[in-house]
Amino acid sequence: MRKKSDELVIRGSGNVFADIKLDHPEEVLAKAKIVDAIGDLIADRKINQQGAAKLVGLTQPQISRLMRGDTREFSYERLMRVLTALGQDVEITIRRAPRTRKRGHVLVHP
Repeated sequence: MRKKSDELVIRGSGNVFADIKLDHPEEVLAKAKIVDAIGDLIADRKINQQGAAKLVGLTQPQISRLMRGDTREFSYERLMRVLTALGQDVEITIRRAPRTRKRGHVLVHP
């Protein structure tokens, strides 16, 4: 049996979705951050899932799935509509990626 001091620790990249090798990890992380913000906004209003669903134009089961992190049926556009229904302004900024990266990133700053 290994001692705790002998265990190998690997530092994560800061994106768990990249660490577990999901496709398009930046986009998955961005959606997760948006969903987290939606959950915070619903909690701040002290409303239940039924009330949240009515407010944002979804069903209670859809809110439930969203709060569990299941975003398969939610496009970015749909998530933006939920945010605006919750009284949020959404700002999208487009800028050139650094030359050190071949692809751009999707960043969310709540």
